[in-house]
Amino acid sequence: MDEKELQEFSLEDIMNEFHDAPNEEELKALAEEGISFDDAEEPAEETPVTEAPEEPAATEEAPAQEVAEEEPQPVTGDTVRIDTTQFGKGEVHNAAPVEEAEATPAQEAAEPFSENWEPEYEDPIAEYVPPRPILFHPRSKLKELKSKLVAGPEKIYYKLMEKGLGKLQVAIFFSVLTVLVSVILTAMHALGLVQDDRVRFMVFGQLLAMLICALLGSNQLIAGFLDLFRKRFTLNTLLVFTFILCCADGILCLSEQRIPCCAAFGLQVVMALWSTYQKRNTLMGQMDTMRKATNLNGVAAVENYYEETTGLLRTEAEVEDFMDAYDKPSKLDKVLSLYALIALFASVVAGVVMGVLHGVSLGVQVAAVSSLAAMPATMFVAMSRPAAVLEKRLHGLGAVICGWPGVEALSEKAVFPVSHEDLCPTGTVKLNGVKFYGEWESDEVIAYCAALVGVSGGALKPLFDHLLDSRNGIHYEVANYNTYATGGIGGEVNAEPVLVGTLPFLKSMGVEVPESLKVNHAVGVSIDGELAGLFAITYDKIRSAAAGITTLCGYSRLKPILTTTDFMLTDEFIKNKFGVNPKKIVFPENDARLALQQKQLDEGACVHAISTANGLASYAYCVTGARALKTACTLGVLMHIIGGALGIAMMVVLGVLGARELMNPVNMFLYELVWLVPGLLITEWTRSL
Repeated sequence: MDEKELQEFSLEDIMNEFHDAPNEEELKALAEEGISFDDAEEPAEETPVTEAPEEPAATEEAPAQEVAEEEPQPVTGDTVRIDTTQFGKGEVHNAAPVEEAEATPAQEAAEPFSENWEPEYEDPIAEYVPPRPILFHPRSKLKELKSKLVAGPEKIYYKLMEKGLGKLQVAIFFSVLTVLVSVILTAMHALGLVQDDRVRFMVFGQLLAMLICALLGSNQLIAGFLDLFRKRFTLNTLLVFTFILCCADGILCLSEQRIPCCAAFGLQVVMALWSTYQKRNTLMGQMDTMRKATNLNGVAAVENYYEETTGLLRTEAEVEDFMDAYDKPSKLDKVLSLYALIALFASVVAGVVMGVLHGVSLGVQVAAVSSLAAMPATMFVAMSRPAAVLEKRLHGLGAVICGWPGVEALSEKAVFPVSHEDLCPTGTVKLNGVKFYGEWESDEVIAYCAALVGVSGGALKPLFDHLLDSRNGIHYEVANYNTYATGGIGGEVNAEPVLVGTLPFLKSMGVEVPESLKVNHAVGVSIDGELAGLFAITYDKIRSAAAGITTLCGYSRLKPILTTTDFMLTDEFIKNKFGVNPKKIVFPENDARLALQQKQLDEGACVHAISTANGLASYAYCVTGARALKTACTLGVLMHIIGGALGIAMMVVLGVLGARELMNPVNMFLYELVWLVPGLLITEWTRSL
């Protein structure tokens, strides 16, 4: 401001403006310093209000500063500037009054600031910093997976390794040797090669052989005895009571100089040891498969997937899906436990009845042979051996089934979705040659074909995308896209009608194709009804895909369903490429395939099988293996129950007739051998997947 503008303000005007004028002492102090009151007010207009005032120095000018601090002036309707950097401290600096301007509606609605005004935010307003994105670290996920595997499967695996299989193998070997010695001695006695004065020695030797077999199978006998305290009755428990009855009969044989049935009991001990060996070996193989995994992919069931049929979809799996289900008992185990209890009760009742009718000696003998006949030796391996055979196959593929709950779930009627990645994985489809026809530019032909193939998707899409990009081609949009069941697609590209498909498809659409063309797999392009290009395609045959689709087509209650929209994967192509009957495969309409691709598993769906490797075979073998395992175990258990029931009935009839000579150890051993052959054949069911 210049002096003329300052002189226009009088002391009275200033007092009216601030409602408080300095007293005479303050004016004298200012006059002594050579500063007039008007000059003292001038810096207030020129000093920027955005900067915080510095602390006044301890000089003679301090009284003027103290007046300004002790007596703040009330805020008028003049324009006010606010230093936003001081919001955190609640300080507001008023700007020097300027000429009044017309107030805006927002200013009129705002309440006037007061000296006790505090800001709405306590913290100072800082510069906006966008949140850091959440990064995905595959290594951290792999580390978490490995920690779970170490705490679960790997820990169990090394515990089983400490137990080992050597002791079981030695026990099985000596048990077999003991049984052979017992069979030889029994055969010598039956053929009359043993002198009468040596019969007692023979009986003692048979009892000793039976005790040796019991010692070798002591773990199984102890486990069967402990099952009683767990309120369970298993085949090992029945073996314990059979051993007791055979020992009682052997003591009577010493006085009667009669050969006991030690060979048949020894064979049952061998099978019990073999069953334990197979169960431990199977569990070790499953834990070994899991502990070596770097990724886990599972198979789960979704209801009403296609035409009210359950679908078996692939999804991510967790370690807990296997650990929570691998040791759960099956319904067949419960059936065997119930049968073993009934068989023991029937044998004891038969022995008591025969003891009343024909004496104690015959009663004990009938009870002993009935308990032996009630349990064919291969009943012990009716479930363990099929599981061991299947696990050996799955171990090579890096797959496991999640216990018997998974076996039962995978054995239901279902469809198995198959995509182009299963039949023709990335990298297996190659371009073998190109030939162009007509007056169309080669780049245009490739661009038109790539546009339609891109909409169709499938195994050809990466191939044509790469071909188009390598020639810097144009990416066209497709209008009026359509699919044909005969192996082709069509649409309008750049206002031109275009057809893409196999040569038989182009011929069926009226396109003239030279008769001299003989290509196994080719993609033809027709533009405006004329053949414009031919792309020779080579499909590498993948062993995993061939094995997977073949095994999926081998079961009547399981059907693979094609969910890919790849027009090249027709029934004729699959028949020629993989050698399977296409009638076993479901080929839905294109709209249905798109709908099936969108279906997802329900949250929390149970995983029934886990694969640690890629490829169709690992998933397919889990499903078909589960079905074969259930069939083999069901037939094996049913056959052995029928055989055991017939054995008890035969012993009861012989006991009623008093035909003790027919209940000799040779006949009992032959009876066990008779059921041994079909029992082992049924357990081989899971080998032919």
